[in-house]
Amino acid sequence: MNRTAEAGRVSRLRSLLADVRTRLHGHDLFLVSAGVTFYAAVALVPSLVVAVRLLAVALGPERVVELGDAVAQALPTAQGAGRVVQDLVRTGVDVGWWSVLFALVPATVYGEGLRRGFTRVSVRFPEPAPEPVRGRAGAWRVRLRAAPLLLLAPVGFLAVLEVAPFLAGWFGTGTARTALAVYVALNVDWLVVSPVLVYVYRVLGPVRAGWWATLWGAYATGAFVSGFLQGFVLFLAIPVDLGSPFGGYTHVGGAVAVCLWLWVLTALTVYGYALTLELDRRRHRVPRQDVPVAARRAGLRG
Repeated sequence: MNRTAEAGRVSRLRSLLADVRTRLHGHDLFLVSAGVTFYAAVALVPSLVVAVRLLAVALGPERVVELGDAVAQALPTAQGAGRVVQDLVRTGVDVGWWSVLFALVPATVYGEGLRRGFTRVSVRFPEPAPEPVRGRAGAWRVRLRAAPLLLLAPVGFLAVLEVAPFLAGWFGTGTARTALAVYVALNVDWLVVSPVLVYVYRVLGPVRAGWWATLWGAYATGAFVSGFLQGFVLFLAIPVDLGSPFGGYTHVGGAVAVCLWLWVLTALTVYGYALTLELDRRRHRVPRQDVPVAARRAGLRG
């Protein structure tokens, strides 16, 4: 009986993934994700600066710097990622409010990019119809919808910072404790990332799936995203010269490596949105109907 039930679950999972592949047919997921990654690269540093500055208001600059140092100690030393984190935190806690205000402009651009990427894999349900980004006014509306994430970012950032001192003490103290540290970090990342994906899929997506499908899609995608975040930490532990393929310019190699991981994380996010829509379609037994080409092109204008 258990074997039959397990076979049924595997069959349904394969059918679901096949439907997602059908939805993505004709869309180069990697190319779409590369376009959205440009928005992510623009938004990355400003978003972190805003989050650190808001956190400094809540906890005090000294406490945030102390937690940032703990994160730096928990990171591998091969690529110097700890120094980057320390510099970013020290800059963020002291940045002026006018700079924070100006940083909101590039910080919210990732929301616009995700909306454009989601439009490419959306379908037209009876309600609500997809709403492509049209012109600059539409783009700014999407950015305003993404702005609350910047206000909530310090909460997730604080969770990562608070667990860092414990992880720093566990890494390198034996196989069992190191494995436990990785497991704890993986789950913390999952619990931080998944609610963000719930908001992104419900608010920024042109098609709003039901709560059941959104929660399943977001938390499943969050598991993979958190896994790849830990993979990036593992990558930082590899003692290779990132500047070798770029004429010895280490900073260029580091920037390319970060963009590569952003591209992978973005591809997972876009795929997760397509998965969420398929889950919702199956739950409501809605026949799949692709968004017309004209609507998809309208979503990429502006």
